[in-house]
Amino acid sequence: MTVETKLALSVEEVRAFSQQHGEPQAFADFRANALEQATALNFPKPDRTNITKWNFIDFPAHTVESAAYASLDELPEAVKAVVDAEQANLYIQRNNTPAYTRISEELQAKGVIITDIQTAVRDHADLVEKYFMTTAVKVDEHKLTAYHAALVNGGVFVYVPRNVVVEEPIQVVFVHDNAEASLFNHVLVVAEESSAVTYVETYISTVEEAKGLVNVVTEVIAKDNAQVTFGAVDNLTVGFTAYMNRRGHAERDAKIDWALGLMTDSDTIYENTTNLVGDNSTSDFKMVTVGTGSQKLNFTTLIRQWGKNSDGQILKHGVMKDSAQSIFNGIGHIMHGGTKANAEQESRVLMLSEGARGDANPILLIDEDDVTAGHAASVGRVDPAQLYYLMSRGISQAEAERLVIHGFLAPVVNNLPIEGVKKQLTEVIERKVR
Repeated sequence: MTVETKLALSVEEVRAFSQQHGEPQAFADFRANALEQATALNFPKPDRTNITKWNFIDFPAHTVESAAYASLDELPEAVKAVVDAEQANLYIQRNNTPAYTRISEELQAKGVIITDIQTAVRDHADLVEKYFMTTAVKVDEHKLTAYHAALVNGGVFVYVPRNVVVEEPIQVVFVHDNAEASLFNHVLVVAEESSAVTYVETYISTVEEAKGLVNVVTEVIAKDNAQVTFGAVDNLTVGFTAYMNRRGHAERDAKIDWALGLMTDSDTIYENTTNLVGDNSTSDFKMVTVGTGSQKLNFTTLIRQWGKNSDGQILKHGVMKDSAQSIFNGIGHIMHGGTKANAEQESRVLMLSEGARGDANPILLIDEDDVTAGHAASVGRVDPAQLYYLMSRGISQAEAERLVIHGFLAPVVNNLPIEGVKKQLTEVIERKVR
């Protein structure tokens, strides 16, 4: 049964937005059709989290226009700390405005594309049409995917041609400095056959509270023998209602690795799915989070494995304090035909206060006989034996607890390939657990 919902924008307004940004007629039609579908589709139903009273629809402004940055010197200090001034390949979005782009001449000569999503829709229409919500994420999955397709107001397109290896990481920073801005970002990363790229993005707020929505969809496409490393730190402020959907599609001999620091201070539904459709395809997913205040967080990670000899690894570590609540759903699904596949997962949650709650749910779905699979899960307090060991060496209890937490989260922090982003995540963790 579907329930019709009145949405914040009309079809006419969506078409006007598309026309204002010079999008092709086909994309304007795509947006309008998506909005019509969103009216009737149901909301998603994340396991063990009731979102029926969450606001995913109303927001103060669809688009907040902001000034671009003439140089990196104009960046807020918090953003400067993340950005390496020597970074060769960099894209910065300010609220909903493409604010700064730098791509090396070498990559441009090789056909690599790094541009905002709306420029991509105009200037690379054939590529965008081929991959935009056709493979990893579909428009009609539920109300939030359709709503996203209709209202995309930012994001980035990264395209790496066949046989091109991008040696230095591509860095993307989404700056949120206006309380009324909503982020309907679409991130599309396409790595063609035998290519390789490392992509690292940061969401960072410089305001104390938000009034808008976050509805972000990311699609990572790795063609045969391609390798994509995707790193991210989400550090948005309190006040958002957030839906973050990151998906991967890996073909034969392809590899998609994820290293995510999910530190947004708002109530958030996180979904990450990687489809290993090709033989010998692999994905290594690592995630850390710290929940504070009265946050409600749901993390669902799914690796589906169709390919023979495919390998899916999931590692999720979380720390909950105050009255924060989290659900960790880890799913390894070996599909029929995925012989010799391996699916492993580990989910662990530390609770630092009496009011905090954590729930770790490891799930294995196996549709083949000749496979290997395993899981581990735990929810509990900081190990007293570890604290005793550290305190016996003259370290205070508070400092000992801090060291244990940093060690607990280190597997993801240490996997981020850009030093400034790694430092930022370490500082965010420090602030949250202090």
